[in-house]
Amino acid sequence: MSEDAGRCGYSKCRAELPGPGVQGGRPRSFCRDTRWEGGRTCAQLARAEREALGALGLDAGSSTFRLDAERLREHLDTIRGPVDALTAALHAVTTRLDEVEAAAVGAVEAAHTQVAEAERARVAAEEARATAEHRTRQSVTTAERAAKERAEAVERANAAARQALEATEALGAARQQAQDAIAARQAAEVQLTRESERATAVEDQARQALAAAEHLTREALTTANREKQEAVAAAQHEAQQAVAAAERAGQGAVAAARAEAAEALAAAEADARKTQADVENELRRLAAAVELGTAERDAARAGEAERRADLEVLRAELAAERTRDRRLHPDDLHAVVTALAASTTPTPSTP
Repeated sequence: MSEDAGRCGYSKCRAELPGPGVQGGRPRSFCRDTRWEGGRTCAQLARAEREALGALGLDAGSSTFRLDAERLREHLDTIRGPVDALTAALHAVTTRLDEVEAAAVGAVEAAHTQVAEAERARVAAEEARATAEHRTRQSVTTAERAAKERAEAVERANAAARQALEATEALGAARQQAQDAIAARQAAEVQLTRESERATAVEDQARQALAAAEHLTREALTTANREKQEAVAAAQHEAQQAVAAAERAGQGAVAAARAEAAEALAAAEADARKTQADVENELRRLAAAVELGTAERDAARAGEAERRADLEVLRAELAAERTRDRRLHPDDLHAVVTALAASTTPTPSTP
């Protein structure tokens, strides 16, 4: 019986195998529970070994190149050291490559990180540059607008100064006009007083003349009536005497006497009517004079009221001019112009 019977068929194991047992059966060729590196079994490693020998042309089934398992094991033991050294070197190289690869990956990642940070920094710098350019344009626009507004303010200040100077000149002219108006008002008051006194005197004279005319009229009427009555009485007396004489002289003279008496009576009545007409004419003349005096008095009063209204207007204008004078005194105007000139003086701008 061969000494290989009852041992594992894997050359590195060669462990004894248990028998088939009481029931018999096919004996085992490899270990069942033994595990090698990578979790492989003896059967798997033996198959890999045969495949390697087959690749080398050392097929165990060939009669020409059949080798003893022990001799093969010696050869394998001989090359195991260099193979292990090569494996260790390969493992070291692989470890180093892994380290180099990890370092390279880390360097690449660090480089990518630096590139990303550089890109972010570039984008931030471009945004900052764009923001700075935008702010610069805004500053330039604001400066131009401020310069334009300052020029407009200077122009408005100059216009205001010109208007203020014109207002000052107008104020002087208004003061002169106010003084002239005051003088005219005083003269008008004097004239008004004189006219009022004259109107009062005319009114008094008219009232006195009217009273005198009424008195004279009454006296003239009384005298006329008395003279009329006396003339009538005298005419009647003469008529009676004439009638009596005619009666004495005869019937022919009676008619003539009566005619003479009638003529005398008519003449007396005519004289009385003429006297009454003269008295009425005088009364109308006196009434017209009184009405003229009243009209002159009313006209004087109307003129006085109009002049008083003009004086009130002049007083209001003078008060307004004095108010404007208080609001804009020449010294204040000079101070305003000086301040505007100082505020509009260009100052050196900081870069």
